Amino acid sequence: MRRSRITAYVTSLFLAIGLALTGAAAAQASPLAAAGGYVALGDSYSSGVGAGSYISSSGSCDRSTKAYPYLWQAAHSPASFSFLACSGAKTTDVLNNQLGTLNSATSLVSITIGGNDAGFADVMLTCVLHSNSSCLSRIATAKAYVDSTLPGQLDAVYSAIRAKAPSAHVVVLGYPHLYKLGTFCIGLSRTKRSAINGAADYIDAAIAKRAADHGFTFGDVRTTFSGHELCSGKHWLHSVDWLHISQSYHPTAAGQSSGYLPVLNGAA
Repeated sequence: MRRSRITAYVTSLFLAIGLALTGAAAAQASPLAAAGGYVALGDSYSSGVGAGSYISSSGSCDRSTKAYPYLWQAAHSPASFSFLACSGAKTTDVLNNQLGTLNSATSLVSITIGGNDAGFADVMLTCVLHSNSSCLSRIATAKAYVDSTLPGQLDAVYSAIRAKAPSAHVVVLGYPHLYKLGTFCIGLSRTKRSAINGAADYIDAAIAKRAADHGFTFGDVRTTFSGHELCSGKHWLHSVDWLHISQSYHPTAAGQSSGYLPVLNGAA
């Protein structure tokens, strides 16, 4: 590729990121990424559980037309789009079921993964139903898993992505804080809420380090969700919903479009 073309692409990319940081993210965020294929991998935070408008053919994966990957491809019209993120996915599910469409023409990959491996659902169930001490103990177990086992699992996924899509720009997105602290909030104790947020920080730090070590971009959604956590009065996350339990503690449609999408726009 000629130097002039490289310069033009880099200039366009930095301009796009600047627009994202000033609140005008959506227009032309990713000229490089949109030039090829986009593959969206990961778990329920990427499939769009909690956002509604599920694609019937996705079955129990609950892929939503309001999820950030679908919104990104609608805005940028990549050469191809493969939406493979699936509710409940762990790292092994990505390795076994989600990498088939990656190839040398893939220019953008996005992924959220690791929360289910670390036992996110069980952490929340324990913290909702049991005592402060039980909640803190379960979170400590999850953190120990993040220290001992999750890095190797993430390495396996990231290495497989790079092997199958050697030219792709890979954006690894993290998980938001679930609760706004320092406000009156009915439900879980402040001790539990603070510990749950601390667990999000812990797994995000581990994910960010592994992503950086593979040359991938980490997208921190805690910034965009700030002020829109549970207990904020204008939240972009579902609280516990006993009638639709799977969407509990997942982003709403607003969380996808205003929490996750701007981060992908700025990082892609």
